[in-house]
Amino acid sequence: FFNRTIDITMMKSALLASLVASAAAFAPAQTGRSATSVSESKADLEALAGGLNPVVKYYDPLNLSDQDFWGKGNEATIGWLRQSEIKHGRIAMFAFVGYITQSNFVFPWAQTLDGAPHPSADLVPEAQWDAVPAGAKWQIFAVISMLELWDECGGGGAFPHYTKGRQPGKYPPFTLFRDNVHFVLDLYDPFGFNKNMSAETKERRLKAELNNGRLAQLSIFAFLCADKIPGSVPLLNDIAIPYSGDPMIPFEGQFSYF
Repeated sequence: FFNRTIDITMMKSALLASLVASAAAFAPAQTGRSATSVSESKADLEALAGGLNPVVKYYDPLNLSDQDFWGKGNEATIGWLRQSEIKHGRIAMFAFVGYITQSNFVFPWAQTLDGAPHPSADLVPEAQWDAVPAGAKWQIFAVISMLELWDECGGGGAFPHYTKGRQPGKYPPFTLFRDNVHFVLDLYDPFGFNKNMSAETKERRLKAELNNGRLAQLSIFAFLCADKIPGSVPLLNDIAIPYSGDPMIPFEGQFSYF
């Protein structure tokens, strides 16, 4: 797909440059509060917005930070929105890097037990996903579901829920599972390299993660739109490959409720 290395390098630079200015136009991000604080408020969001983007600053056109979802209170609502943004940003970063990788490289080993190879890099990444067997897709979604469940239950009670005081984006450790079921490394800092990181460094990295996640959300959808709607992203016109499927239907042609 990206056989023209120079083109993709120039495209990535241009895309990133064009999106940096608008990347922080999503919901407000990580605040400067102590991780031990038990709530978040709109004032917390406004206080940090200028640090994330001094041009856009606080931006909430839908007034979501004033809402009360499910009758849980405004602070719980803000906790839910913050967790959601961070999670979507992380997934988008995975997706963006995965898209670039899949366009140039595939794993050399077999994809299935019967020896079938991974889809060719000659296919656009969306088409590569379509070529993955349904069983493999279900395994991926099963793992995602288990990770989501662990997050929602706070690691078996190790952390409170993110609407009840947990620092948004802080994924619970697998201590309970590791001690009682099977050894598994934690998702964050599995080898403890960051235990002695200063509070200032942590705060700076949290801000960088949020801004990078916002940019990644724009970037991955730029790729999807360029492939699905020719000409919709002029910067990608020279490398986009038309895709006839639907990237919003993960089991297209394999499974459907309709």
